[in-house]
Order: sequence, then structure tokens, then C-alpha cells
Amino acid sequence: MNGNKKLWTVAVLFAAAAGLVLLPQHAASRPSSGSITTQAAADEPVPAYHVQAPQGELPATMNPELFPDPVVQNAYTVAAKIKKTLYREPCYCHCDRSQGHTSLLDCFASKHGAGCNICIGEALYTYEQSRKGKTSAQIRAGIIQGEWQSVDLAKYQQPLPAK
Repeated sequence: MNGNKKLWTVAVLFAAAAGLVLLPQHAASRPSSGSITTQAAADEPVPAYHVQAPQGELPATMNPELFPDPVVQNAYTVAAKIKKTLYREPCYCHCDRSQGHTSLLDCFASKHGAGCNICIGEALYTYEQSRKGKTSAQIRAGIIQGEWQSVDLAKYQQPLPAK
């Protein structure tokens, strides 16, 4: 009986160890939470945004100097310049669900944007597209299609020129 108990204990421990080895591989094969595919974007509802231009004063964005990372600083810098456009864009990190945000602008009126590569990518994409003359609706369509993922963050490692 004692031998069977030891054998059973070894089998259970072996199964648990095998499960722990396989679990991380399964988790690693999923898309990261920092990116969404175009198909994933098409399969889920569009996060909160405002269709109409803002009426009245918009919230201030946080001071970029509060953040040590240059990419984050640049994201907050451009967010301050394009608040009206960000107000009309969704955020695919789904902070509308988790934090009650009503648009991409809310991410930069708080510290949330500093820790979220989706927010940063979408804000920099919005900035680039608005400089090309795209409308909020055109930018939103690009965000929904996942085009924001093509933003080259390396070019935002240096401070942006003051304009």
C-alpha cells in the first residue's frame, strides 16, 4: 500500500509539472494584449468615442515632463496638440470598460496612457494622420482596422520639434 501511495504521489507531481511546462507555451501562442489583429478588431464592438466635435472645454492632458520615457513624453505632447481629434477616437485597450474612459483623449488626461502601448500607438497614429489632413472619421476607420500598429515608435525616441 505504501508503495502505491508513493507511486501515485509521483504521478500527480509529474502531471502537475507537465501542466506548468505546457501552460506558458499555450499562453505565449496567443496574441499579446498589446496588439490586436484586424480580424480581432472586426469581431469586437468598437470602444467608446464621440461622433460629434466637443462642445465646450476639453480636459487638459497631463504634463509630458512628468514621464521619463521620451516616447511617452512625445505621446503626451502630441495629445495636447490634437485633443479635439483624440476626443473623437476609440481606444482599443478597452479602457472604456475598465476605467470608464469615453475616448482616446481620456487616456492622456490621466496617467493611463503612459503605461499603455495601445494608447501611445493610437495617439501617435492619430497625430500622423491629422498632419496628413485626414478627418476624425478617416482616422477612426484606420484605428478600427488596426493601422495604428504600423506606427514606428523609434522615430519618437527623440523630442519632437516645437511647432
